[in-house]
Amino acid sequence: MNKTVEARAPGLKGAAQRSSPLRTLRRNGSLLALCLPAIVLYFLFNYVPMCGIVMAFEKFKYPTGMFHSQFIGLKNFEYLFKSVELWRIVRNTVGYNLIFMVLGPVINISVALLLFEVQNKRALKTYQTIMTFPNFMSWVIVGYITYAILNPSLGIMGQIFSAFGMERVDVYSSPGYWPFIIVLVNTWKGVGMGSMLYFASLMGIDTSLYEAAIIDGASRWQQTRYISIPHLVPLVCIMTIMAMGGIFSGDFGLFYQIPRDVAVLYETTDVVNTYVYRGLKNANFGASSAIGLIQSVVGLIFVGGTNYIIAKVSPDNAMF
Repeated sequence: MNKTVEARAPGLKGAAQRSSPLRTLRRNGSLLALCLPAIVLYFLFNYVPMCGIVMAFEKFKYPTGMFHSQFIGLKNFEYLFKSVELWRIVRNTVGYNLIFMVLGPVINISVALLLFEVQNKRALKTYQTIMTFPNFMSWVIVGYITYAILNPSLGIMGQIFSAFGMERVDVYSSPGYWPFIIVLVNTWKGVGMGSMLYFASLMGIDTSLYEAAIIDGASRWQQTRYISIPHLVPLVCIMTIMAMGGIFSGDFGLFYQIPRDVAVLYETTDVVNTYVYRGLKNANFGASSAIGLIQSVVGLIFVGGTNYIIAKVSPDNAMF
């Protein structure tokens, strides 16, 4: 028995040497060097700014700096919780995000399934290019396009209404129109890139499954229902978990540039991020940092909770 252990020992020792961190570093040094710039940038722009969390508990002043300002405990959090606008911004932020999380996947999956049925490659590339192009436009440009359409005096929509003898509608003084406008603009801008994720997943499905379904007499709808859609469920779960991280955060460009920061529209367009921005304009850095901390904590809780629920229902589709 001892001879057997001794005979195996050199092999075990060699395996330990091969898997040692130093040996791995030498063997993959060139690849790690390629990753080093990205690691450094990620550290600088994602971890170093986290030091600013101390501002949430300070009365920040420029002369004393971030680490020497007066400590005031949880007073900065009162800026949000005692605000008369709390219910409005929470309702808008959470409400819009829930709409985006439900409507977005439905539209993106529908578009991806339609594109998957296109057989002509040139037509497919044309459709993808047209739909994806808005994703690369800044919200500033999209805001000007929206204003050119909705401008009450010179906008395209107003001119169309006048041509048909209808009264012009000033949407910039009517908050009730903006939930529909914001959802429509956000969907238009993101449907191209969003559908590409699901389209790429569809392209990875084994074609033999469709061939077998055709042999069994399955219709196109049955192939979509029993093959295509089930293969998209894992991606839908992952995207839902990631989206829950931003449940208490809104896209600043969307909610600031599209309504053009018109105070009359705050009832349906004001979210946490635009509220924080107004606080920053008033040099209220401590309160803004406190709200940012709350957003991060709430996002972490929702990501963990959503992942826990999915892991209980379908462990294979959980993120971690």
